[in-house]
Amino acid sequence: MASSAGFRLVLLLALLGPGAAGCAAAQVLRRPVPDKLVVLTFDDAAVSHATYVAPLLKQYGFGGTFFVCEFREPPFADKTKYMTWAQIQGLHRQGFEVASHTLTHQHVNKMSRAQLGAELDSIEARCRTWGIPRPTTFAYPGYDTHPTATALLPERGYAFARAGGARAYDPATDHPMLLPSFSISGPDTARVLSAIRQAHDGRVVILTVHGVPDVAHDWVTTPPALFDAYLKYLHDHHYRVIALRDLARFVNVPEALRTLPPRYKHLK
Repeated sequence: MASSAGFRLVLLLALLGPGAAGCAAAQVLRRPVPDKLVVLTFDDAAVSHATYVAPLLKQYGFGGTFFVCEFREPPFADKTKYMTWAQIQGLHRQGFEVASHTLTHQHVNKMSRAQLGAELDSIEARCRTWGIPRPTTFAYPGYDTHPTATALLPERGYAFARAGGARAYDPATDHPMLLPSFSISGPDTARVLSAIRQAHDGRVVILTVHGVPDVAHDWVTTPPALFDAYLKYLHDHHYRVIALRDLARFVNVPEALRTLPPRYKHLK
């Protein structure tokens, strides 16, 4: 059904002429996307998000989205590796967005619709218990996407869902449930700075960060000194740094869901 809708949209734009594409893009956007717009997202409820990342973000006046889950291995009960729910609540109280990464970091392409719904229910219930607003954004574990999720998430009131892909997000063409992002894991600062500089001409750079450091999954760690340097770069070069939910200021999500076809390739 989605591919059929996408074909109809392409055919309609072709029939209407070159000006139609610009008109369609204008309907998807509530306002023009400024240059130097960056979204910071943090995965997996690493304890360093509360102890190191959040204080640094506050220092710079930056927003951010924390995609939380309860890993089974290493177990979420190990608080030398993961945040407590009290710490997660603290992120919300400081003004950051707390969002869903499923309960157990299950990949959506390995779950049925009912199983995905149960995973969403569980994170939402924990948020409710801790006085945290119901999540409206989602991050795909392992960057694995699937039509089951792109259909179910909007039904559940989610506005955006983040994947991978190492490219900038174009609100005029990228489906809201399939937002690309760049990982900043590892020591390659040139790669990260090159990614950040792609935030121009209507494109938004979304950065995926794991632990700073990540003691549960060291292969996705970001060294604290480098993370600090990236934030300083963003600050010194006058980037606007927001949470994922804040993209709704620029994107007409219902219109984007209605008109933009899902594209599942190149999101890992």
